[in-house]
Amino acid sequence: MKHTSKIITLIPLILLGLSGCNESSKKETMLDPELVSQGKEIFRFDTFGDEQLWTDTLQLHNVVAGAVDPVTALSVGLKVDSEVLPEGVLQTVDLTDPATTITLLKLNAVVGLQGDVQEINGKDTLVSLGATCALCHSTVDDSVAPGIGKRLDGWANRDLNPGVILSLSPALQDQATQDVLLSWGAGKYDAYWNQDGLNDPTVIPPAYGLKDVALATYTGEGSISYWNAYVAVTQMGAQGNFIDERLGLNIMHDPDLLTEKLPALEAYQFSLNAPKAPEGSFDSDAATRGKVVFNNQGNCGSCHSGDKFTDAGTQLHYPDVVGTDPTLASRSLTGKYRTTPLAGVWQHPPYFHDGSAATLLDVVEHYNNHLALGLMPSEKDDLVQYLLSL
Repeated sequence: MKHTSKIITLIPLILLGLSGCNESSKKETMLDPELVSQGKEIFRFDTFGDEQLWTDTLQLHNVVAGAVDPVTALSVGLKVDSEVLPEGVLQTVDLTDPATTITLLKLNAVVGLQGDVQEINGKDTLVSLGATCALCHSTVDDSVAPGIGKRLDGWANRDLNPGVILSLSPALQDQATQDVLLSWGAGKYDAYWNQDGLNDPTVIPPAYGLKDVALATYTGEGSISYWNAYVAVTQMGAQGNFIDERLGLNIMHDPDLLTEKLPALEAYQFSLNAPKAPEGSFDSDAATRGKVVFNNQGNCGSCHSGDKFTDAGTQLHYPDVVGTDPTLASRSLTGKYRTTPLAGVWQHPPYFHDGSAATLLDVVEHYNNHLALGLMPSEKDDLVQYLLSL
């Protein structure tokens, strides 16, 4: 299985990646607007040459052209950017025809995918396909229809099913690989599987609220640019450089289409603020009481500290302290978990790295039991309302 999985270097988990986890620094990072603007284009549209994987190896451009109509694309979590669509186009096209998907790719309307569409013998033909950071770390607001609307960069696409998408590749049809890919489910991906051969997917994390968060990933391996490079090169198949002696990786490309773009990409990610809780989505009186529980009886603030709600700037935590499944930590370089920043936590269930907590109440119940906090039902409810307000 490990040999087969080496073929797969897929998808942004810039993803998996970018679930930052650090205490904010003393000095706030100032962002260069020009660099942020460049990074926005990179985040949304730059494949870093990963067509060498998606097209040349996985042959997914042929799969899309022959079998993936818009209805199918939406069913596996792909999103459509309504703001680039000509007026009325959705009312006039056949959403059950793969040719319509090619039209959407030509319009640059499929979030996170870049297709080279050329006219061959009088017909639009998908010549190549690549993926960008936005595939996993953007969604849409569903303002036109489910899966169709305005972009929401930085929001984890928890509808995306990377395993199903990969399972369509002619290069990945052996049964062992199919079993792994189809076991992941929507909103999950394993960014280590093609390295260690183990199967333990994690939920795709959001890419917002990361400014002044020094570490990235659920296990805090390194900076955001470090993880962007790891994911781009080892997962997306980018033509870039990635070196980490700890992992035994020394991957070089000439030309390097990635490294010089990392500062701009990071700047754009740092510009993405966590979304504020919608008005009326929580009980403000209960949230006020819940803040007291958070900082006192619940002892949450001992780890979720500072304005970033994380202590990962100073420490990581062994699995037995956290009380969640230790597998991911055991596969990581740190052997520990980071404390996840909480801003915008209302927006991205399920929770914990493996999605084992469906709701925030499940999270509270977990720690109430694991740490023997002795919270009363009313205190747990108030704490949930406070978390929903962040």
